[in-house]
Amino acid sequence: MLHPVIIAGGSGSRLWPLSRQLNPKQFLALGGDGVTMLQATLNRLAGLNTASPVLICNEQHRFLAAEQLRQSGCDKASIILEPYGRNTAPAIALAALSLVETDPAACLLVLAADHVINDKMAFHSAIGNAGELAKLGRLVTFGIVPTHAETGYGYIERGQAIDGLGFAVQRFVEKPDLATASSYVESDHYLWNSGMFVFTAKRYLEELERFQPRMLKACKRALAEGVRDLDFIRISEQAFAECPDDSVDYAVMEHTSAAAVVPLIAGWSDVGSWSTLWDISDKDESGNVLYGDTLAEECHDSYIRSDSRLVAALGVKDLVIVETKDAVLVAHKNRAQDLKRVVRSLETDGRHEHLNHREVYRPWGVYDSIDQGNRYQVKRITVKPGAKLSLQKHHHRAEHWIVVSGAAQVTIGDKTTLVTENQSTYIPIGQVHCLENPGKIPLELIEVQSGSYLGEDDIVRLEDIYGRA
Repeated sequence: MLHPVIIAGGSGSRLWPLSRQLNPKQFLALGGDGVTMLQATLNRLAGLNTASPVLICNEQHRFLAAEQLRQSGCDKASIILEPYGRNTAPAIALAALSLVETDPAACLLVLAADHVINDKMAFHSAIGNAGELAKLGRLVTFGIVPTHAETGYGYIERGQAIDGLGFAVQRFVEKPDLATASSYVESDHYLWNSGMFVFTAKRYLEELERFQPRMLKACKRALAEGVRDLDFIRISEQAFAECPDDSVDYAVMEHTSAAAVVPLIAGWSDVGSWSTLWDISDKDESGNVLYGDTLAEECHDSYIRSDSRLVAALGVKDLVIVETKDAVLVAHKNRAQDLKRVVRSLETDGRHEHLNHREVYRPWGVYDSIDQGNRYQVKRITVKPGAKLSLQKHHHRAEHWIVVSGAAQVTIGDKTTLVTENQSTYIPIGQVHCLENPGKIPLELIEVQSGSYLGEDDIVRLEDIYGRA
């Protein structure tokens, strides 16, 4: 049985300000269809004979991941939570170890959650060839047939053909300079390294034991000492800290003699930057990609995106303009790869715009910080039907709740009341309280906080149905 293993790590910093550390690109809908990159990855598995997927993500993203899996109908998926990233080789090892316990013959289809693949049928055909090679004991990667000389990707030199299914891997090559990349494309013997794989769990673990025994030992211990929490598998943080940080290419694929590559022509992109997203998006007659409330006059070959207000551009060319509720990016397309420098500067300066959006998703719903001052903050809160915030208290702030629509079951101290539309309630500093939506429609309310400190870490949780500390 083919088991999809979807790696959903990474922060996508080169797509800032849309992609943030706590809400990275794999959980975002970058196109106009409202489907996130993770959901698109799941959707393109339709038509294949696969088991329920295994998703590996950072524990900070666990509720985003679980909700998007639920929306995609993947209620039986396993979600392995990493306390911190250790690159792709350990992530795949954790999935392989978890699967061989119940299916010793498990064959893994390892995918990234943030790739675009436009030709699903060609992709399925390549997976079929890779599966046959995996049955022969091969560790298979997909090599993208290059369309141009690209310096941002690693390359794979293909060797001899294998049964008309693919090719032996001659060697892996680091990201080349432009002249070298041009020679690779002209030679017709090199493919882009896609970072997608097919191999049996048993074969991968054998090769990991051979080349990275310390990594395998740490992963075994981390999984064995982990716990199941709701829909999640939490591995041991202490054991995982001993695991080397390495990619599957460096740890296994560049050393094994069993590496094979299947060429793939399927409209693939890793969407690594705004310029890449411009490349693959539909454009108007002037070469512009426009999303949201935008107005472009005499603009050419630009990417202009609005999240919350009108963005007007006049007489510009080759620009990236991206507006969110709390940040605006203006950059030349040729500098889009350098956005990590901006994100590092935000982090160094102690700002928060690299961490999260103004809208913050929680397992119970979402809140939007619509205004704040020295001693006050105003939030718009939406609570899903049947959802419940934790039983909590605050040491430094009081709160007013005004219900805009729906009904709120509010507990303050030992008293529980129903607060309905146009009604309000007050929670003094230090008072134990909680909020629940008992209705069938989303609950929307305005929260006004006042006090000497309004940070999110001034929450003392006493009970929480989502297992948060």
